[in-house]
Amino acid sequence: MEERKSVKSHQSVVLLGVRADNVNYNQALSIIEGFIKSGNPHQVVTVNPEFIVAAQSDDDFRDILNASSLALPDGVGLLWAARFLGHPLQERVTGTDTVQRVAALAAQKSYSLFLLGAAPGVAVATAARLCQTYPGLRIAGTHAGSPALGEEDEIVGLIQKAEPDILFVAYGAPAQDKWIARNLERLGGPVAMGVGGALDFISGRAKRAPRWLQRLGLEWLHRLLHEPWRWRRMLALPRFVWLVVWERLAKR
Repeated sequence: MEERKSVKSHQSVVLLGVRADNVNYNQALSIIEGFIKSGNPHQVVTVNPEFIVAAQSDDDFRDILNASSLALPDGVGLLWAARFLGHPLQERVTGTDTVQRVAALAAQKSYSLFLLGAAPGVAVATAARLCQTYPGLRIAGTHAGSPALGEEDEIVGLIQKAEPDILFVAYGAPAQDKWIARNLERLGGPVAMGVGGALDFISGRAKRAPRWLQRLGLEWLHRLLHEPWRWRRMLALPRFVWLVVWERLAKR
């Protein structure tokens, strides 16, 4: 793993070939607001151990993560790995908490959001919950849809017409991140961010782990107990640990 300085003046580390930016919540929010003010298109990704393992065998996904304007360090495993390899990260910056903080900023600054993805009705429920929590928040639109190529032009058209400042895409990785990368230039908005299960958590469709479990790094166990069908995906965690340990041994 190496440490480098990004063109946006914040530090980043490269872990198993994948970049993660060394930012805290306040810095991430400031950077995202800078993207909005610039008016130029920016992709934001949330890097976690599953992403890094997937990127080992998916070159396109790895390239998208590394080319993103902001790569948030989402995962206690990332903090452990970065510290273990000698370049500690400040804190975990989760997609769900970032969505809520961006919504608070948007309500304050009159930025608008578009919520795309998740199961039918989830984006609408999330929008209602966010508007209740952050009075004055402007929702430019919601849509479920899918990342299928056949739906792409229609969905892009909806977003172009809505003209949101921030687009949150919840199609799951790597589909959401590839969808954004394919369409970023023609979406017309300044920020597009893949948010995975954030809309499920915010809407209440899925139950998030208590804070104390998150702090212990056991959020994965909570999700496995409540969503046992995820067990295959959880196999990425021991592989991630092995790859990190191997990288440290290889550099000795």
